[in-house]
Amino acid sequence: MSISKKNPKVILFDGVCNLCNNSVKFIIKNDKSNIFKFAPLQGKYGIKIQNRYNINTTKINSIILIDGENIFTKSSAALRIAKDLRAPFFMFYVFIIIPVFIRNFVYDFIAKNRYKWFGKMESCMIPSNELKSKFFD
Repeated sequence: MSISKKNPKVILFDGVCNLCNNSVKFIIKNDKSNIFKFAPLQGKYGIKIQNRYNINTTKINSIILIDGENIFTKSSAALRIAKDLRAPFFMFYVFIIIPVFIRNFVYDFIAKNRYKWFGKMESCMIPSNELKSKFFD
């Protein structure tokens, strides 16, 4: 499947990270327009997208939002995702006015410590039958 404006916004996430998996569940619950689809970075689709767009996840260490041909990472991805969530969460998008280097400093600090603080799973989460349509393999 190609990514284009006709397709949903795709969120690539660390499938073994507890914080990331809980964030995906939160996004699904608050996706007001049902516009997001998800793929673990470690899965076939996630790897295919990383290769297509030359995304080096060892350097990015981030959630990745693919919106058409636009790729957003780190705090920019998180805030653009928040913008499409239901109230009051869309209001977090106001933080986009903070300079990227400041936003990403905070993001990187959390990302660096996420396994220590929130834990890590042995393998990627398997979505329930009712959520399978929201995920790419």
